[in-house]
Amino acid sequence: MSKKRKPIVAVVGRPNVGKSTLFNALAGSRLAIVKDTPGITRDRLYADVTWLNTNFTLIDTGGIEPDSKDVILSQMREQAQIAIDTADVILFMTDVKQGLVDADFRVADMLRKSGRPVVLTVNKVDSFEKYMPDVYEFYNLGIGEPWPISASERQGLGDMLDEVISHFEEPSDEEEEDDRPKVAIVGKPNVGKSSILNKLAGENRVIVSDIAGTTRDAIDTEVKYQGREYVFIDTAGLRRKNKIKEELEKYMIVRTVSAVERADVVVLVIDAAEGVTEQDAKIAGIAHERGKGMIIAVNKWDMVEKDDKTINEYKKKITQVLSFMPYAEMIFVSAVTGQRLVKLYEMIDMVIENHSMRVATGVLNEIMTEAVALQQPPTDKGKRLKLFYITQVSVKPPTFVIFVNDKELMHFSYTRYIENKIRESFGFRGTPLKFIIRERKEQE
Repeated sequence: MSKKRKPIVAVVGRPNVGKSTLFNALAGSRLAIVKDTPGITRDRLYADVTWLNTNFTLIDTGGIEPDSKDVILSQMREQAQIAIDTADVILFMTDVKQGLVDADFRVADMLRKSGRPVVLTVNKVDSFEKYMPDVYEFYNLGIGEPWPISASERQGLGDMLDEVISHFEEPSDEEEEDDRPKVAIVGKPNVGKSSILNKLAGENRVIVSDIAGTTRDAIDTEVKYQGREYVFIDTAGLRRKNKIKEELEKYMIVRTVSAVERADVVVLVIDAAEGVTEQDAKIAGIAHERGKGMIIAVNKWDMVEKDDKTINEYKKKITQVLSFMPYAEMIFVSAVTGQRLVKLYEMIDMVIENHSMRVATGVLNEIMTEAVALQQPPTDKGKRLKLFYITQVSVKPPTFVIFVNDKELMHFSYTRYIENKIRESFGFRGTPLKFIIRERKEQE
């Protein structure tokens, strides 16, 4: 079964034409920065971009900062080749102030011969009146219309993105949605992610390597358990060779982002002996922001000295450090002895069910009315918050819209109170809930 995947747009261009400015402008906070450490094959800076309900991944094909012109040209050719091999659309970036240079022509030839869709972008056009005559020069590259933008001023980006997404192919009918549960196993190095996966998969594992062109850092493993198929996304394997300490952390965060992105449920593996750390909180934060189902698996539990209070004390500690996700499910396992690992399947099933659960509008409004009666909404300067109506608008994660008379009055704590009331009735264990507050006038 082929997997629906996000289109990939690769950026090619000389140094200092403004690639990173463009990334920042398009990605907002969703930027993952990969550090250049020798020995890691061509790191990519990538960003997830959404434009008009279309999602795609923007990839930088590699930074080049050599001084000599011929090195720049050879490296740009290499970048162009990567882009041609992996991307659905190539964004060829130039700079109106540096003008057209020889390397641009050579790379344009390569791109033209490849027959790939290319969007030619001319950056640093901060005044259209002033620079448009210079922009027309870029028609000389012979790869179509130049799109003037100013990445730093965020001008012209909309037209450029319209052009980019016009080249995406419509998904064919064979690419039916892969509805198998996707589970990302994440965590710091050496907490036992791979051992857990190996134990879960047992004999019936099929390794499916990723689709060509996406970051080849996560390995997918298909596992059948009691007649149901699961896809585990493992961020562990592959880079055993160099355990360079300082690059590992950044690099791992990037890989975690791409694995979490594709998953429905995230299993964060924590080392029981080490306890929950700040790094764990960082990783958990990525899953929380992305609205994924969450299970915390405390591994190597067989190594911990226990009495009757150990587990509860441990749970308390985790809840303190990961206070932003009180909904996370916890399980104490051992990859070595296999203790409780099969329970993980039950838990994954439950979290997936909750992650896509829908609650009828009538029921939600009953819960809300009762909650408001039990605890009066806050007032501010004599004005009282009124909650008119609540409805669930989507799943994965369950997302609710609450209509109120004044958004300013709907404090975070009151939203949390309503959330808790909904959870009291429906549990929603293991999944975050999202609330959108909308204002409407009394008479509506």
